[in-house]
Amino acid sequence: MTAPPRRVPTDVRTPRLLLRRWREEDLEPFAALNADPAVMEHFPAPLDRAASDALAARADAHLAEHGWGLWAVHVLAEDRFAGFTGLAVPRWDPPFGPCVEVGWRLARWAWGSGHATEAARAALGVAFTELGLGEVVSFTAVDNERSQAVMRRIGMVRDPGGDFLHPNVPAGHPVEPHVLYRLSATDWRAAP
Repeated sequence: MTAPPRRVPTDVRTPRLLLRRWREEDLEPFAALNADPAVMEHFPAPLDRAASDALAARADAHLAEHGWGLWAVHVLAEDRFAGFTGLAVPRWDPPFGPCVEVGWRLARWAWGSGHATEAARAALGVAFTELGLGEVVSFTAVDNERSQAVMRRIGMVRDPGGDFLHPNVPAGHPVEPHVLYRLSATDWRAAP
């Protein structure tokens, strides 16, 4: 007989952050960050309110069903919604899949604070300890150095052989070329 799956908590707390379910009051600031050209610089285009709300709804539905996913990031000291960080299964068929990715999107006011790194590390803890995954990936546009820096800080290593043209980005668009980073559970456990 196999052991029952471990319960994965919906909320995850770090020293400065609460990764939690989405709330109605998150939708307006989430739409604002998704409409911000600086935040969305490495995406094909900013999101309108309907697309932003739909993304939040999908993320929260996944959290409700599975207990893990793209959490709303709440900065405790500021009592303020900052964006999302978490784990997701790509909604397309990547050449390096099947996989679970770690990702984040934070409002500009939260940049440079270490919140993305702190939240991503917490998400990796769920991936490797609660979910028992053997590997987590992350990917971004080639020129998104900010996200690549977070990937390196959380212990991920670039896999140049896995770099790809994102199929959901129009051909020839500047953000079509993507880089791939990987982190194995073994390397995560061995990190200082």
